[in-house]
Amino acid sequence: MNRREVLQRSALVLGYTITGPALAGILNGCKASPELTYKPDFFSKSQAQLVSELAEIIIPKTTTPGAKDSGVPFFIDSMLKEVYSKKDQEIFINGLLAFDKDAQKTFGDVFVDCKSVDQIAHVKKHHDTALTGSSINISSGWWGSGAGEMPFILKMKELTILGFFSSEPGATRVLKYEQVPGPYKGCVPYSEVGKQWAT
Repeated sequence: MNRREVLQRSALVLGYTITGPALAGILNGCKASPELTYKPDFFSKSQAQLVSELAEIIIPKTTTPGAKDSGVPFFIDSMLKEVYSKKDQEIFINGLLAFDKDAQKTFGDVFVDCKSVDQIAHVKKHHDTALTGSSINISSGWWGSGAGEMPFILKMKELTILGFFSSEPGATRVLKYEQVPGPYKGCVPYSEVGKQWAT
C-alpha cells in the first residue's frame, strides 16, 4: 500500500476531513520538525535541530543511548558558546549552513526534512570528501596536507565523539569505567591482592 492509498483510506475513516493543503503537504513528503531535547543558547532553533540530527547519525541509538539521549547537542551548543572564539564560531556556522544548503541542492529539502536514507548518504558524501586527498597530521594534531581549515563534517564528528564519551552513558556504558580514586579499602587480605603494592 502506498502513501496515497493510506491517505485515501484514512480520509474515508475520518469522513473526508483532510483538507487540500494538508493532503498536498503529506503527499509532497512534509513532516513535523524533529523535537529538540534541550534549549539552545548559541544555535538558532533550526541550527540546533540540524546539529541534533547530524549528531544522532554520527552516534545513533542502539543498545546504548545515542548522541541525543546522551546530551551531545547541548554539549556542542555549550562548547561553541563558551569555548570557541568568534572566528571559530563563524567558521562552524558557515560550515553548518553550507552542509544544509548542499542537502537542499541535492535532495530538494533541508537536511532535517530529508529521508533518513538521504541524510545518511549526505553525511557519508561529505565525510568521504573530507578524507579524500587530505590527512590528519598526527604529530601536530592539526588538519594537514595543506588543506587549510578542517572540514566541517570532521569538526562535527570530533565534537560529537568528545561529547558522547564525556557523557555518563558514553563513559560508563560504552567505555570501561574505573573510578579514580577508587573506594578506600583500609584492610584487604593479602590473598585478594596477590602481591604487595609498590607504593
